[in-house]
Amino acid sequence: MKEALTGTQLQAVLNQALAYTDKGKVAAYIPELAKEDPGQLGVSVCFPDGTMLSAGNVDVRFTLQSISKIFSLIIALCQNGQKHVFERVGKEPTGDPFNSIIKLETIKSHKPLNPMINAGAIAVAGMIQGENIDDRLNRVLDMLRKMTGNPAICVNEAVYCSEKSTADRNRALAWFLKDSGILTTDVEETLDLYFRYCSIEVSVKDIAHMGMVLAADGIDVQTGERFFPEEVARICKTFMVTCGMYNASGEFAIDVGIPAKSGVAGGIMACVPHRMGIGVFGPSLDEKGNSVAGIKLLALLSKEWKLGIF
Repeated sequence: MKEALTGTQLQAVLNQALAYTDKGKVAAYIPELAKEDPGQLGVSVCFPDGTMLSAGNVDVRFTLQSISKIFSLIIALCQNGQKHVFERVGKEPTGDPFNSIIKLETIKSHKPLNPMINAGAIAVAGMIQGENIDDRLNRVLDMLRKMTGNPAICVNEAVYCSEKSTADRNRALAWFLKDSGILTTDVEETLDLYFRYCSIEVSVKDIAHMGMVLAADGIDVQTGERFFPEEVARICKTFMVTCGMYNASGEFAIDVGIPAKSGVAGGIMACVPHRMGIGVFGPSLDEKGNSVAGIKLLALLSKEWKLGIF
């Protein structure tokens, strides 16, 4: 399949999608993210043999934001098992915004609907085990460094501080979870961990590598090293399809048709099972928090290269 996909084709698709960078706005509610140039767009595609095709702003560093929710979930599942995790976080999509609090109050169990919304991800952060915050954070960082082959991956301290200082809604979610017995760890420590791994800085090449590991069911095809069990990869890819693009996940599944997870810094990590991992960056967001040009680029790629899994 790789022979059919060329850098020239990828550049042509990116050029078409560039016209959509002015259709949205950067995430101004986090001051550091508001500084991004909305006209940026980059894409990398990683194949099982390690080949990488890239076009656009591929060397720009940006933070994972909600893409990190996949990897905190992986750690939590590996440490605690499915039963423990899903007693505290549900498996259902939501039609509400990613930072909504309404379902927590109106659902009788007060359990977050899924791990891809903020409430669910905060609950998951409370399940990551370690001696202290640094140790718990390093569980995520170490895995990402190994998956990407990039030992320089780290937290962007400016974005972390910016998130922490503007996170009143997330604090409200966390304290509600604490009051409901869903979150049993210290609220401020759990939030601090959550802010830190949302602020991990990457490039599209990095998230294309991450996507390829998910596409290969948790292994590095090149080395044969397994990072997490196949069943954990299956669960995460299912969440990516049903919940990965916030409350636009159903539309994305129909229009693009591949597992994907977005973040409000403009990143999208996508994968086509056993075929490729894709990283996209475009900081101009739609009203639901997804990269406008990034979604258009993935839709064009999916149509041209017949990537849809359905």
